[in-house]
This record gives sequence, structure tokens and C-alpha cells, in this order.
Amino acid sequence: MVDGGTRDGRLRTHTDTPHPKEVARPFTLTTQNRPPRQSGGSPGRWPSRGSGGSGVRGGRTGGHYFGGPLFAAGIADELEIALLEPADDWLTALPHEYTLRNVVSSTLSEARRLTRPAFVKPPSDKSFPAAVHTDGSTLPRTSDLPPDTPVQISDVVTWAREFRLFVLDGECRTGSQYATFGRLDAAPLRGHPDEEVVREFASNLLAAHSHTLPSAAVLDVGLLSASGGDAHGWAVVEANMPWFANCYASDPDRVLDVVLRAAGPRSRLAARDRGFCRHLKDS
Repeated sequence: MVDGGTRDGRLRTHTDTPHPKEVARPFTLTTQNRPPRQSGGSPGRWPSRGSGGSGVRGGRTGGHYFGGPLFAAGIADELEIALLEPADDWLTALPHEYTLRNVVSSTLSEARRLTRPAFVKPPSDKSFPAAVHTDGSTLPRTSDLPPDTPVQISDVVTWAREFRLFVLDGECRTGSQYATFGRLDAAPLRGHPDEEVVREFASNLLAAHSHTLPSAAVLDVGLLSASGGDAHGWAVVEANMPWFANCYASDPDRVLDVVLRAAGPRSRLAARDRGFCRHLKDS
């Protein structure tokens, strides 16, 4: 086990402001030490500190990883791990029918010129908290955030319900509701009243656009609420890397299958995924 930091507050309130932080403790896991599947589909115990699960400590390569991106950046090459993640502009490149709101890629300097309320977030690196800002003047100003820091700027919307889906090879393998009107509200997708419509929306999206995602990805979708409180439509919240995503009430065994693909040995990296590996695509 390798100690790590904290995950940023990814959950949003009804105005897309962040929830308290979720803790994600990074670790590396060799394929030989994968937790055994128990009867009933439950995963076994993770390796504990000193059990040999850490490639960093033991000098091993070719393991798997789960944890934050900043920590991962310092060990990915040493462990020869391929960390898959969606492209920074994936959401902005989707047709409006899948987003139902305006989402644009920009820079922090441009976002600081905003004169209207907007939801502003880093595309993937969690360099500052995702939040609704009344205008650009309230965005963070620190020395570690240069003016050309990439950001996404989107309309302020209300999510009635939000779901996290773990996707492998273009199919939703498991999922969970994680919020209702911005409040943490985890419930399994299986048997949920919205299961059929969520799976149908995801299936249609993936049928048309799965080639724009890595083979293992996390897809957050939700039901947008109109200003009067009525349902507006289903839309994509965002896409994320499985190796830094809370599974909420998803089937943990199926989640593990997705995580292992998303952060595994580079020797097993498929050609179609090379462009989604941040540490390799520029090499």
C-alpha cells in the first residue's frame, strides 16, 4: 500500500458546486496479487501495507494502480503502468444532444474574464476545485496555476439525479446513482427505477462515440431539471478515469475489472488505447 492524498470534491450541488472531498488512497497491485473473487461475486481483501502490493517499494513493474493523478504522475514511468483517461476535450466535442448545455474548452486567463455565472473546472487534473463562479473574478489565483491552465466552462445547470457508469469495451458493466439534486445519494443502478432509461441513453451514446473514449472509462450521466423543476432530459455530466473514481453502490467486482484495464501494465496496452495514455501519447 502506498499512502496518497485526497480526491477533489467531484459531486456537485444543484448549482454544480463541489461536495466535501472524497478520500482516495493510492496503491499499486500486481496482477498476481489481485484480490480473489469469492463466492457470490464479492471481491477479496486488498493487499495491506507491507504485503508486497507496492511496486514502488519492492522495485517491481507491471502492476496496477488506483489513486490520484498527481501521485500517479510520479510513479507511472517507474512502474511502467499505462494510465488511461478520456481526452481533455471529450465533453466539449460531444454533440449538443448529449450535453444539453453549452460546454467549451478554454484557459484560466480567459475564464477570469467571464462576466456571468458559469461552472468552471479543470478538464482532468483536479488542479483546482470544480465550482460555480458568479464571474471570473472569483476563480483561484495562485502561483501554481499559470494563465494558460486548461479549463472547461459550462452553463450552470441543475442535475435532478446523477449516475456513475463503469464502461469496458463500449459496454456499461455496472453503475450507481450517486446524487440527487447535488446531495450524495448512492443507490445501485441495478433495480433502480431509472435503470432502463439510463442504460438506453448510455447505450446510444456509446454506440456512436465509444471510439472517442478509452476501452475502460467512467461515464457520469444525469437527468437535467428545468427551471420549473420538471425533467428536462438526460445528458452527459462528464467522463473520468476509473483509477480515480468512487464506485459508490456499483458492483465492486465489476468495477475492479474496469480499473484493472484502465491502470495496468504497459506491456498489455492495446494499440487503440495508446492515444488515451497521458504518459505515452506524446512519446
